[in-house]
Amino acid sequence: MAINKNHEFEDLNGVKCAVVEKNVKPDRTAFLKNLLEYNRYTVIVVPSPAPKAPAPVAPKEGEPPPPPPIPQPETFTVGVTDVTFNSTNAIFGRLLHTKDGHVVTLAYWQQKDKQSNDEVPYFE
Repeated sequence: MAINKNHEFEDLNGVKCAVVEKNVKPDRTAFLKNLLEYNRYTVIVVPSPAPKAPAPVAPKEGEPPPPPPIPQPETFTVGVTDVTFNSTNAIFGRLLHTKDGHVVTLAYWQQKDKQSNDEVPYFE
């Protein structure tokens, strides 16, 4: 059981994992998988369960049928087998590195910056 919301655990494909992120789109999944595998973590990715849809309501007589349900985008749950992993601690503890040798910053992790600029201190 997690101590707080930032450190969740889950069984992914039968393996106890620390959850990195849930409901992740495919492009973000690829980014996280590449980054974490480069940092020597074993990454497990599983499809997220589909959200529960409300039960369909039968139309009354003389009413048009309801529109078809909107298909939900395919999302994934990303986890690492190292149950001590916590993304917040890894980012602000400067434990993760990019392939070009820079420290992963929060903006790089959130994919706001294309390149990690680790020369700028977090607290200035």
